[in-house]
Amino acid sequence: MRLTKQSNYAVRTLMYCAVNQPNLSRVSDIAKAYSISELFLFKLIKPLVEGGMIKTLRGRNGGIKLARPAHEISLVEAIKLTEDSFALAECFEGAETLCPLVANCDFNRALNAALEAFFDALGNYTIADLTKNQMFMRERLGIGAVDRGSPAAPTAIRH
Repeated sequence: MRLTKQSNYAVRTLMYCAVNQPNLSRVSDIAKAYSISELFLFKLIKPLVEGGMIKTLRGRNGGIKLARPAHEISLVEAIKLTEDSFALAECFEGAETLCPLVANCDFNRALNAALEAFFDALGNYTIADLTKNQMFMRERLGIGAVDRGSPAAPTAIRH
């Protein structure tokens, strides 16, 4: 099984937003960090917004951020939201299969068990689990200092 680029970058986008909290993340910055096109990123953000994982804020100073805490967003939820199909074989496609054994097949049962184990494993991880090493991730993703809303320190003026 291989996940699509959409799922891969959707999870990476969620991770970026998690390490950039509480700041808003700009699509252009995320695209640059992962070397992907902004257009592709905009397309994959839509299901994340619809799935309640990301919020968008429009305007000049807009951006995206997690819609709920990172520890509440499971990896399996993100993957299921962004993958079109989990058909491991023709027999997963229902009525379109030509196999005469599909109704009572041990191979089909084995593949179903494998897929459930895959989902169970992904369900054990959240976006927070994937972003524990925030300092390293911020550095590697080119994310600057976190704006905690505190007033800036006064700067000395030289004469």
